[in-house]
Amino acid sequence: MNLLNFHSIKEILKDKKVGIAGCGGLGSNCAVALARVGVGQLIIADFDVIEESNLNRQYYFYHQLGKKKVFCLKENIALINPDVQVLAHDIELDARDIYNLFKDCDVIVEAFDKAEMKQIMIETIAEYLPKTPLVIGLGMAGWGDSNSIQFRQADNLYICGDEKSEVSEENPPLAPRVGMVAHMQANTVLEILLKDKLNEDNSQ
Repeated sequence: MNLLNFHSIKEILKDKKVGIAGCGGLGSNCAVALARVGVGQLIIADFDVIEESNLNRQYYFYHQLGKKKVFCLKENIALINPDVQVLAHDIELDARDIYNLFKDCDVIVEAFDKAEMKQIMIETIAEYLPKTPLVIGLGMAGWGDSNSIQFRQADNLYICGDEKSEVSEENPPLAPRVGMVAHMQANTVLEILLKDKLNEDNSQ
């Protein structure tokens, strides 16, 4: 396994573009993790506003309640790493929007709450952007059972989560497990973006 120092990692990532569909528990935490390591451009999309119930797992603050998630996430990222260019889109995505917003991305992250939107995302990318890696979150509700959260790859689809725990009143999404999956998604994005450099080094 080859290693890269942080300067080398940032030099590679500064020219990369990552799309994030959804700015809730998965999307906000994944976006912040990618901003911290220096991904050059993030394209984020969401239409929802911040509610108090979101604060148990999403990267927002009490004074931001009632404001649009996508714009507050852009503000929060600017406080962490102002060198990251964030393109924020206040939009409820459909198949056409998914293609138009994310067609030039190196990697796309799916971070929706609803199963039907996850399905639309997977089908749209498979049909119109089949060569673009798609990293999805699937199964993160509740607490404990850390070892159930795993990673699986199927061609250009990368799945993070336990793939079974559904959100309900009795099994709510909470910061620890949501954060684990969000950071696993971010880690997967890094692995994809840095792979070519590591392969190049290994061939020398």
